[in-house]
Amino acid sequence: MTKFILWVILLFICWPLALLALILYPFIWLLSIPFRVLGITVDAVFELFRVLIMLPARIIGGTERTRT
Repeated sequence: MTKFILWVILLFICWPLALLALILYPFIWLLSIPFRVLGITVDAVFELFRVLIMLPARIIGGTERTRT
């Protein structure tokens, strides 16, 4: 909702720029998809490393997280 309100304000202030933003937004969104996928992949790899590093402590009997 905030983005829409900002766009409406931009529409009243400078309508050509607002229309250009409206046209370019889908293309920018499509170009950002590979970066989002890369971010998810890097996050998953770091989580895997964290689990592998903590595995010996969990096997020995380190503190177990309680689920609520």
